[in-house]
Amino acid sequence: MRAMEAGLREGIAGLGLSLTDSQIGQLLDYLDLISKWAKVYNLTAVLDPQEMLTHHFLDSLAVVRPLQTQLDHMRASAAVAAETPVRLLDVGSGAGLPGAVIAICCPQISVHCVDTVAKKAAFIQQVAVSLKLPGLRGIHARVENLKETYQVVSSRAFASLVDFVTWSGRSLAGQGVWMAMKGRHPADEIAALPASVEVFHVEPLAVPGLQAQRCIVWLRRRG
Repeated sequence: MRAMEAGLREGIAGLGLSLTDSQIGQLLDYLDLISKWAKVYNLTAVLDPQEMLTHHFLDSLAVVRPLQTQLDHMRASAAVAAETPVRLLDVGSGAGLPGAVIAICCPQISVHCVDTVAKKAAFIQQVAVSLKLPGLRGIHARVENLKETYQVVSSRAFASLVDFVTWSGRSLAGQGVWMAMKGRHPADEIAALPASVEVFHVEPLAVPGLQAQRCIVWLRRRG
């Protein structure tokens, strides 16, 4: 565990994040929960803790600063009122990546993780209780059936951009944004988007210890 903590702290520093010892402890406890439940709940194909740290945790942590910056822009433009609590929906969340990581790093954001697999949604509920994260919630449902709305709707390796925005469209608040985590720049997927959706930024991500290309595609409703 000491080696994992050292690697986590090094990655956090490399990403320019400032987390408390308590938050780092929660991330390590979360990693431990995934390791314990991964086989039973079929949470992830990645079972090696070191690989999980790089490919899942640091990959998810890489979106925290871009998300915080985007929320600052939304508040500045009044897309999100300063006093309004931010709500984020993580679609196809699986083990809670990046949803649960965001809930740990940004406790001011209410994070709901939706998945069609009941065991995965139940795992998120277990994470919320075990790590004392009152803003984190697991939802067992199809995203297109949800009725609540969110200022940010996120996904990580979930589906094509077209399917993502189509299925989650009802969940996006009026001036909300989609945050899609992708590998290489998805030019073909962007070209296939409907005219009602615009990409306003493709943000490259540098994940410590991971050589593969990563980016965030930021989208919103046109007009």
